[in-house]
Amino acid sequence: MALRLRLTRMGSKKKPFYRLVALNSETRRDGRALEYLGYYNPLQNPPEIKIDMDKVKAWMDKGAKPTNTVRSLLKKAGA
Repeated sequence: MALRLRLTRMGSKKKPFYRLVALNSETRRDGRALEYLGYYNPLQNPPEIKIDMDKVKAWMDKGAKPTNTVRSLLKKAGA
């Protein structure tokens, strides 16, 4: 079972809002998450990023790998 940290899309049409989630790599994009780790709102100016770094670190210690987009959001958030 490969764990991934990735974004799941929320919000309405043309108003995206993303949650950072930990899930199995075979799960579909908007499938059931193992745990919610934070969110990203690109429509705010500047974009709003809120991530629980303790939870992210715990999942990465368990072997979860972030996607490229999540990796860039973690850098912007200060991880």
